[in-house]
Amino acid sequence: MSILVNKDTKLVVQGITGRDGKFHTGLMNKYGTNIVAGVSPGKEGESVEGVPVFNSVENAVKATGANTSIIFVPAAYAADAILEASEAGIALVIAISEGVPVQDMIRVTPILKQNGTLLIGPNCPGLITPGQSLVGILPAMIFKEGNIGFISRSGTLTYEVVNLLTLNDFGQTTCVGIGGDPVAGLYFIDLLERFENDPETVAVVLIGEIGGDAEEQAAQFIAEKMTKPVVAFIAGQTAPPGKRMGHAGAIISSGSGTAVEKIAAFNRAGVPVAKEPAEIPELLRKKLAELK
Repeated sequence: MSILVNKDTKLVVQGITGRDGKFHTGLMNKYGTNIVAGVSPGKEGESVEGVPVFNSVENAVKATGANTSIIFVPAAYAADAILEASEAGIALVIAISEGVPVQDMIRVTPILKQNGTLLIGPNCPGLITPGQSLVGILPAMIFKEGNIGFISRSGTLTYEVVNLLTLNDFGQTTCVGIGGDPVAGLYFIDLLERFENDPETVAVVLIGEIGGDAEEQAAQFIAEKMTKPVVAFIAGQTAPPGKRMGHAGAIISSGSGTAVEKIAAFNRAGVPVAKEPAEIPELLRKKLAELK
């Protein structure tokens, strides 16, 4: 089983005729993702990588039954693209676009909630259910089918840690890069709940960062709701206070959001936190051994 995407996902690519949209449509197609449509205003009737192009998401949904969208449009237009997908009835939107203004996301978020649309991102690498569907820019060759759920705020660490898991024979059910922007869609608790309810996921690896309190909230959820083991890593453990990191949300302010606080919260919840990514497979192995 999987969460959010699988072989039955019908994907529409917004911005399919752009450089990034076309390139990653080719890679997702090659992986076997069921891409049913692309959208680029004024280019209806064309095709990209064998995928038919429509002028609007509404037209694409009516013609193909698309239920998931991935967005490769410039940041200034990303919020409107997200809204267009939501208003067309798309259930899940993955926004890859980087640099989307915070005020745009504040405008969009309540409308998505009202429409019942789930969002991943923006500024994220997307997600993959190995062997079934790749919806994003993730390097497919490092993933492997298995029973470990994976959530990460860091795109680069997603690749590093998943590669370590695969090399240690820990395949994955679904891997989700949620992005590090301060206003984003699905976050740790939303995804932990889905992995808890997924019968094929036996444990979860969570990659957090300094800044904000999402990891502390996740730790509380794990303590109160999770029956499956979770192993974590916090990026930015050596960052000085006030130093802005690569992600807009990864900044320590007023003494809160530190790695020390997040690690303490996870430890109180019974979640081992790796000092470095290379420790994660061994911590996971120990937690799974405790279940036997």
